[in-house]
Amino acid sequence: MSSRPRPDDDEAFREALRQAILRDPALLLDDSELMRALVAANDRAMGPNVVDLRGLAMSRLEARLDRLEDTHRSVIAAAYENLAGTNQIHRAVLRLLEPATFGEFLQDLGGDVAAILRVESLRLVLESAQAAEAPPPERTGGVLAVEEPGFVEAYLRMGRTGPIRSVTLRQIRPEDGRVHGERAADIRSEACLRLDLGEGVRPAMLVLGSEDPHHFSPQQGTDLLGFFAGVFERTLRRWLG
Repeated sequence: MSSRPRPDDDEAFREALRQAILRDPALLLDDSELMRALVAANDRAMGPNVVDLRGLAMSRLEARLDRLEDTHRSVIAAAYENLAGTNQIHRAVLRLLEPATFGEFLQDLGGDVAAILRVESLRLVLESAQAAEAPPPERTGGVLAVEEPGFVEAYLRMGRTGPIRSVTLRQIRPEDGRVHGERAADIRSEACLRLDLGEGVRPAMLVLGSEDPHHFSPQQGTDLLGFFAGVFERTLRRWLG
């Protein structure tokens, strides 16, 4: 016995398929893979000397739709990332406002606040003419560092000219990040927040360091970190005042 289909079976199948398409053409139109196969078959049937302008227009529209879908996905991903970053900064700000003493404030900086911001190093740098007499950072929980006048500007510039920004994001080498102390060998990127503590007070700086070289980069936005720096300034003025 032969297993090949009989001609009348083929005719019945084609007729059933035709009736199904006529009843619901959307089944065919919604299948992008099937539509591409039909368009390709039509191009082959017309031969190489015939240009199908409608087919070209459809191909361009399909490519444009793909680009729009990619852009749509990118916008949604950026919106979710921005929302997550906003929530992260808000949580860190609330934690800044909780301590009842300056010692607890410094302890929280190196603990909960650093954990919320997902950084491996967090260092508050103050300038003082008596920097040589100040205790080492290790005695202040590894958070507070007192440096000679001019250190903040020199560190923010790091040999570069031009105006100093309130928030500086950059990749660094281990030898450049000495402000991070014992963690300097591991830090690959940092965010430097310049702090204005009021008239007559030397500038200060909050430095966030990450082992990930892409955690902070100049291409990133600085609005959220700028807001965090503003809150931190006002909180620090209260303690130092």
